[in-house]
Amino acid sequence: MCRSCKKAALQNLYVSLVRLKPYNSYYAFCNRVAVTIELKLMVEKSKRVYVKSFGCSANLADGEVIAGCLSEAGFELVEAPQDADILLYNTCAVKSPTENRIVDLLRKVSKDKRLIVTGCLPVINFERLEREVEFDGVTGPAPGAKIVDVLGRVGAGEKVVSLGEVSQSGLCLPRVPVNPVVSVIPINYGCLGECSYCCVHFARGRLRSNPVDDVVRRVRRDLVSGVKEFWLTSQDTACYGKDIGTSLADLLGRVCEVEGDFFVRLGMMNPDHVLGMLDELVEAYKDGKVFKFLHLPVQSGDDTVLRLMNRYYTVDEFKRVVQVFREEIPQLTLSTDVICGFPGESEEAFENTKRLVDEVQPDIVNVSKFFSRPRTPAEKLSPVPPRELNRRSREVAELSRRISFEKNRMWMGWEGSVLFDERGKGESWMGRNFAYKPVVVKTCESLLGRLIQVRVVQAFSTYLEAEIVSS
Repeated sequence: MCRSCKKAALQNLYVSLVRLKPYNSYYAFCNRVAVTIELKLMVEKSKRVYVKSFGCSANLADGEVIAGCLSEAGFELVEAPQDADILLYNTCAVKSPTENRIVDLLRKVSKDKRLIVTGCLPVINFERLEREVEFDGVTGPAPGAKIVDVLGRVGAGEKVVSLGEVSQSGLCLPRVPVNPVVSVIPINYGCLGECSYCCVHFARGRLRSNPVDDVVRRVRRDLVSGVKEFWLTSQDTACYGKDIGTSLADLLGRVCEVEGDFFVRLGMMNPDHVLGMLDELVEAYKDGKVFKFLHLPVQSGDDTVLRLMNRYYTVDEFKRVVQVFREEIPQLTLSTDVICGFPGESEEAFENTKRLVDEVQPDIVNVSKFFSRPRTPAEKLSPVPPRELNRRSREVAELSRRISFEKNRMWMGWEGSVLFDERGKGESWMGRNFAYKPVVVKTCESLLGRLIQVRVVQAFSTYLEAEIVSS
């Protein structure tokens, strides 16, 4: 049956059901429901769907659940857009350049494909999406099992706009993993922050934490399927549990109690929420299953700018967190984020940021230019001129690259275990050591999911190159 015939059959069935009298027998009612479900599933199951996710690890986890729910419902997942009847893009819009790239991609979707847009973009800037993109359905982030209904309605010819209450995908839902050895677990949705530049809290909402027992059950379940590495992720992992009477330190302790050989990577955590559990969190980090990796965004090295950003900590408090972690875990890998050219950032404030980066010596600095986002307080502030914005971003990036290279040179000659969790470029594999340092080994042999002894032979600003000592 062709697409138009299926659509017509379904629509005719709906019309006939509406015309039936409401007082028919219960048996007849059940028959009508059964026929409706059968025909709807027939339409849905004939659909080939291409699912692509963008953005943060939490959004990638949402995409895995979307794919899992669709697959379980009978949809065929395809690996290339040209092979699909329906294209589903799980989007990000945290920055203007990201939004521009995704909108440009959506504009180019072939007219003979049906397009569904989910994720943060539809909530953050629906007006632009509606104005510039021809879509068949939109939802907000983390639609979970609701995505099956959306695709069914789109398949029946309906245009669906579902941007109501912010969803929260359950950890028990099926998923199709992007990487078979890595499990990305959203421990909470939303956050407690009110950053003046951030539009993501419009999309993700306020804090909703998943229960500790649910997270632990998910870890146990995924271990059985061969997972070796768990990413505990969210917008701000440090605020986990504040709505349900627990904490990130407690959760990490419980996860590490699970029997098995695996590693845990904690996602980004804001300094203000770390301060309230600093000693407990550092102690939890000492467990051998935890990667010694701390993603602690500072955003600015100037207290005046931090107040303008609505960041609820000072530069000294950020430095205190780093100091305590490094005293207890000397080989910690520190990653931070810096926004250059925030409105109100004077030349002195910018120099303060450079001095902080030079003093703290992070292994990784994610440098961003400031771009105003819709409906945020910072959108109303006077921007830094583009030329100046580019200069500041370039200077911090150059400083950060030099520091990263020098930090990585300290690992030259190191020998130890590396868990290989992804394919590299060409005939190479990428893995992580205990400090979550990226380590590349060149070999045509598959190393995925294996823990291998290596020796570091070369250092670059973004990774280490190693040779196999023993496997």
